Amino acid sequence: MLSRTGISLETELLSKFDTLIALRGYQNRSEAIRDLIRRELINHTWESGDETQERVATVLMVFEHDASNLTQKLTHMQHNQHAHVVCSLHVHLDERFCLEVLVLRGSAQEVLALGEGLIATKGVVWGRCLPAATGEELL
Repeated sequence: MLSRTGISLETELLSKFDTLIALRGYQNRSEAIRDLIRRELINHTWESGDETQERVATVLMVFEHDASNLTQKLTHMQHNQHAHVVCSLHVHLDERFCLEVLVLRGSAQEVLALGEGLIATKGVVWGRCLPAATGEELL
């Protein structure tokens, strides 16, 4: 069931929003606003929810594959927390750099600790831990 609501926005802000939603390929403002609301609900769940409740997140890392046993260190960290690593994808970007994408699952505390620990490992040149939704909190 859908409910209709209205909002008031400054003309310039609405124009910028319309440009953004067109660039992102939304069919209409409602879809874009629904996604913004969902994103904020996920953020709120992560920030204020029970830290022991199950969460999922993705971790993205770029690193030099020849950097001082880094690949082995990252693999070792993942194996030590294997119950939280759902899957991983390793991409050879070029002859020097690799991208690794992980899906983590567990309590918020465990997932964030593992994700941030991986990213903080010496030799990782860029990383991000992105909290995601299990789906239940969006219904």
